[in-house]
Amino acid sequence: MKKLLFLAIFSSLVFLSNAQSDDARIIIDIPSSQKPWNHINWNDSESQFQFAIVTDRTGGHRPGVFPMGIKKLNLLQPEFVMSVGDLIEGYTEDDARLNAEWKEFMGFIDSLQAPFFYVPGNHDITNAVMAEKWKELFGVSYYHFVYKDILFLCLNSEDNHRGAGRGTIDDEQFEYIEKTLQENSEVKHTMVFMHQPLWVQEDTKRWKDVEALLANRPHYVFAGHYHRYWKTNRNQGNYIALATTGGGSPLRGRAYGEFDHVVWVTMTEQGPILANLFLDGIWDENVVTNELVDLVRNKPFPVKIEPIYIEASNQENIKTTIKIINNGDNQMKVVLKGLINRSLHYELEKDDILVEPNDVQEVTLNIHNINHKALNDLQPIQVDAEITYVFEHKPDVSFSDRLHYLPFPKNTIQSSKIKLDGNLKDWKDSKWTAVTDRSGSPFNYKGSDDFSMQFATSYDQSNLYLAIKIKDDEIYTNENGSYWSQDALLIGLDPRSEH
Repeated sequence: MKKLLFLAIFSSLVFLSNAQSDDARIIIDIPSSQKPWNHINWNDSESQFQFAIVTDRTGGHRPGVFPMGIKKLNLLQPEFVMSVGDLIEGYTEDDARLNAEWKEFMGFIDSLQAPFFYVPGNHDITNAVMAEKWKELFGVSYYHFVYKDILFLCLNSEDNHRGAGRGTIDDEQFEYIEKTLQENSEVKHTMVFMHQPLWVQEDTKRWKDVEALLANRPHYVFAGHYHRYWKTNRNQGNYIALATTGGGSPLRGRAYGEFDHVVWVTMTEQGPILANLFLDGIWDENVVTNELVDLVRNKPFPVKIEPIYIEASNQENIKTTIKIINNGDNQMKVVLKGLINRSLHYELEKDDILVEPNDVQEVTLNIHNINHKALNDLQPIQVDAEITYVFEHKPDVSFSDRLHYLPFPKNTIQSSKIKLDGNLKDWKDSKWTAVTDRSGSPFNYKGSDDFSMQFATSYDQSNLYLAIKIKDDEIYTNENGSYWSQDALLIGLDPRSEH
């Protein structure tokens, strides 16, 4: 009986996967019959693998983006990386320039830890000189390989050197494709890579014949060229034009298909699963460190508009200062953008500022109350401040905030003897200030009989005193609820000195 009990307990601790090796043992020390997981059918099929795809680097390349993409691929650790061309700027017959551009690109690839498969684009091959350079460097411009029963077919849409928008598959390449597909008719899936999306172009020579060969097999076709992402279900397959990995782009976002990305492909028994990974969404474990927390979160926002107090509430011309404080040890770039205000015209002395480490810059803000409105009738000025800390060996850090600003009316505080008894008779000669901003949500203001509020201040040698008159026709309180969801009085004190 003791032996049986021991075996039952041990079986709750040790699970064996389908593989028979000792390395496949999974040891989980949970004694209860209820388990804190849904199942242990491990997602570790021998035929499953992951690879990545990079897309256009050039065609108006933006320096630094592609190398950053390579660094982020090293974080992802794909088994290999595919491409769809436009790797150099090209469009030249100058051998020295071609050598320099290919040397630069291959320098990027030297830092990639995974194998990289080259596919030519129109920026890589546009003339006989460039085609010969490709042959010198890479041997062939179209080829295939089979990995874990998946056919990878890399094509040359530039075999007639016709340039952008005029890609082709000529007879010789078609014969190679036909032979390759015949010899690999039993593969689970076919993945095709080329530069120009020939399925949307005219006069593509033998491309339609290639499509006919692909129609009866599970397949994906990947291309680049247009720097805009879109997917089409056609020819019983999935045809995808990719966006950019550094190529020229307005970067207007997902709706336009304009973004920098890599494609992460997981091959499963059921077929490929694709995840588009935006480059600005891939970070290593140092995405936020104590250094960054101290620099950004633990310090006040580095841009502030200095308060100014005015005697006349409808004063026309007002001048104040925007103070920019860099408490860090790196350069800080600041971009200020003012939003339109219907009543107040304002101008920034400058709106693009570089602040050196541990330094302060000041920018003059001129405000014009053109209609001579009272302060209480004005909407605050809104200035968006975008901050970028510039780092040398890691990505820059950017964050922003919207500053809301109005000058303050100059209120005087009188000195008097106050008795704290809840009776306002001590305040009869005080100057009362009405609260006129009744905005909020939810808030249903129906007039002065619904709600009104005034306050007055006073001081003596020891204390600051605050008196408040509130009229509310319906008081809602709930001792068990949050004060945010009931009627309450919140008092805020501004510690800034008078200016």
